[in-house]
Amino acid sequence: MATIIKRGFATSANLAKSAQLVKTPIQVHGIEGRYAAALYSAGHKQNKLDQISSDLNNIRAVYKDNKKFQDFVLDPTLKALKKKTAIETISTKLGLTKETGNFLGLLAENGRLNKLESVVTSFESIMRAHRGELFVQVTSAEELSSGNQKALSDALSKIGKSGQKLTITYAVKPSIVGGLVVTIGDKYVDLSIASRLKKYKDALATAI
Repeated sequence: MATIIKRGFATSANLAKSAQLVKTPIQVHGIEGRYAAALYSAGHKQNKLDQISSDLNNIRAVYKDNKKFQDFVLDPTLKALKKKTAIETISTKLGLTKETGNFLGLLAENGRLNKLESVVTSFESIMRAHRGELFVQVTSAEELSSGNQKALSDALSKIGKSGQKLTITYAVKPSIVGGLVVTIGDKYVDLSIASRLKKYKDALATAI
């Protein structure tokens, strides 16, 4: 698997042109998206997507709960080879599949282990689409009432395709002031007051 990913990641152009990669069900962006897409392709070919997905959820849980491991992942002073050896040892201790261990080793070898959390998030988005799920996150300045949540849920249920499972999560972020920020799959809709205020300020700055 590592060979497949290395060949695909020789350059961005090679990745885009590589006929060997399985196309992801949604478009993903950035370095983390390219790594996640290559991992999806390799896992798809080997019929190990579910195992890899489970592995990545486990490693993310360790990353969030273990400060020492988090510091290791983010430490820019450690040499790539040392990080690769360490992450492969950690993968074995955690009982991760060989494919996942090789992939994490590749991230370390390429100096991208600090992208671990965003790579896992990108891979998770791909897998949701692969399973026919539509993930929606609604962010508001304060917690929405159950009535507002139900109204939103009813409205959002109409955007999904027939038979598509809709998963809605709610988050609170006071800095948006008011309104909503809605992430639907790989799309992003900013309906916040903070966003509108910024537009007004920019317009006034241009006019003055």
